[in-house]
Amino acid sequence: MSDIFERVARVVEERRNADPSSSYVARLQAGAPDSILKKIGEEATELVIAAKDADRSAVVHETADLWFHTLVLLGACKIGQDEVMAELERRFGVSGIDEKAARTR
Repeated sequence: MSDIFERVARVVEERRNADPSSSYVARLQAGAPDSILKKIGEEATELVIAAKDADRSAVVHETADLWFHTLVLLGACKIGQDEVMAELERRFGVSGIDEKAARTR
């Protein structure tokens, strides 16, 4: 999984400053953060609906859309996917209940 994630993240980064008329990522970046946040909200809602409908294929499709747009957001925020993976690694093996209780915010 991480290989395709890394490849997509690289392409997103390469296209961030491209011409918005020829690059979807650049178009989203040009309207950032609102354009990116709107797409994330849209894709998250579509994922929830697909899961509620128990539509396996749609869940896969909408998850891919959400992950893609999340990579676009991370790029716009200058956050590498490695930072998110490190956070997941930090939480690994820790009870979700314990991890949430330890948060200060």
